Amino acid sequence: MTNEHLNTVLAQKVMGWNLGPDRFMMGDRRWMPRWRFQPTENLMDAFRLLESSTPDEYTMSGGNEVGFLVRVRIGSVIGEARGQSKPRTIAYAVARAVGITVPVTGEEESLNGN
Repeated sequence: MTNEHLNTVLAQKVMGWNLGPDRFMMGDRRWMPRWRFQPTENLMDAFRLLESSTPDEYTMSGGNEVGFLVRVRIGSVIGEARGQSKPRTIAYAVARAVGITVPVTGEEESLNGN
């Protein structure tokens, strides 16, 4: 799954936005170009996504050697991700918590010691 595709799926499933031609329809006659919402690349968008997911609980931790770890619980589902990119790690954890299958990246494998 590409970052662009994941951003689109997250916009629909978490943010509740509909798709228009090259834009997200946000409701109340508001819209945003697709390129402006990039939670896998932009930290502010990642935090906006996290807040919109209304998690029951979340934790974030990190360090130079272990990368960045995010754990999000929504209901009984826990989404967890680890990586060097904070926005991507947040987006992956939220995606997994809402039931979107996101493959484990090579970055996650190397940080987990596999």
